Amino acid sequence: MRNIGKVSRTWLRAIELHTLDDLKRCGSVAAYRMIKSMQPNATLNLLWALEGAILDIDWREIPDTRKRELLSRLDS
Repeated sequence: MRNIGKVSRTWLRAIELHTLDDLKRCGSVAAYRMIKSMQPNATLNLLWALEGAILDIDWREIPDTRKRELLSRLDS
């Protein structure tokens, strides 16, 4: 998966997300919440990486408007 390194992949496996399709079904915000509950030191860069993987773009290319949408969903 794009943007997903070794540590993030381990965290995804820990929440039973093994493939890109698994991540797409779960969604970046839900996956981030589950990982954050187990890994309190996880940062928002993980959320951006997850969303970038779903969109198949570099996480640094995620538009600010999309980041705000994700943060809004995260806060709700």
